[in-house]
Amino acid sequence: MFCIFAKNLKVAATLINTALLIMKELINIYSKERQCEYKNEIYSVRDNGAVMRHLREGKNARKDDNVWTFGKKDESTGYMKIGQHRVHIIVARAFLGCKDSKIYVVDHIDTNRCNNRVDNLRWLTRLENVLMNPITCDRVAALCGGDITKFLKNPSCLRDLTGTNQDLAWMRTVTSEEATNAYNNVLTLRLKRYDPDKSYQKKQYDDKSEWIFKKNNYHVSNLNQVYQFVKAKSPITALQMNWKTPTMFPCCPAKFENNGLKDYFSRLQEGNFFSVNQFSTYKVVDCALIEKNTELLVVTKDITGTSVKPFGVVRIYASGGQFVHEIISTFFEENGAKQSYTEMQGLTWHGGESIDSYCM
Repeated sequence: MFCIFAKNLKVAATLINTALLIMKELINIYSKERQCEYKNEIYSVRDNGAVMRHLREGKNARKDDNVWTFGKKDESTGYMKIGQHRVHIIVARAFLGCKDSKIYVVDHIDTNRCNNRVDNLRWLTRLENVLMNPITCDRVAALCGGDITKFLKNPSCLRDLTGTNQDLAWMRTVTSEEATNAYNNVLTLRLKRYDPDKSYQKKQYDDKSEWIFKKNNYHVSNLNQVYQFVKAKSPITALQMNWKTPTMFPCCPAKFENNGLKDYFSRLQEGNFFSVNQFSTYKVVDCALIEKNTELLVVTKDITGTSVKPFGVVRIYASGGQFVHEIISTFFEENGAKQSYTEMQGLTWHGGESIDSYCM
């Protein structure tokens, strides 16, 4: 028994040493290094998320002074910290500039609080940060009678009769314009990689944070089109974007769960009914779960024979406790739809051209 215990200890020690060596190598893989001051401390910061706290002049060295580190994980919050300070805030201040902490927070794009690489961080307003999170967005909607649009029209309608959501009470003081702008900015962040106007994307996102207190004036006609929502005919969990006719979505889960998109994906078998309304009936041709399981792409075909462009690509994502269905585009031929569907996944299309290639 003792021999087995000793062997296990040896294996564990080997694994720890290997992990430390890998961590040391990763710390030294970076492109840029900068220096910043945060809460009376001076840090050197790398774009890979590593920081080094400088020795204070005239003070004794502390354990983590003059040592490159990714920080230590705070098990209660999930954030990486050096001393009492959160590493992601230090990295953001060094590379993305300083923001007023009463208005802005640093958001982890991939939701992994341990990934503090510069390209995974962005400044968001406190309100945008709430609306970007499906759980907190759902809470806001629930406190406004189950409809997020009620909050956008009148933020003061947010009521917490139970007293269990006091962390959201400050949202009652924002204006309707601020709330609407924040919500639109959040939607734009979700949609930006599909906007064909690349120059608009670049202009919109060169500044990662100065949004909420001013209106976006870029490509206004496109924005007005993007933010048209319609409640689906069924189920109650379905919303439609750029899709005016109320539609039934037979495969859409009637109840929103944390694994909702995976559940939805499992129902989208080839040949199943995807959408039904008074003008058309579409079936599933193909589907994919993408963006780390945060979005669905579906190729559809109208079986009524009445559509000029019978094939389509639809994107589905979860927001505020609902499944948002957005029509990306329609196509004359299945090949055209599948080409778009393939390229939107970042894959190379090898299926040849279609008539849609000449009608863009």
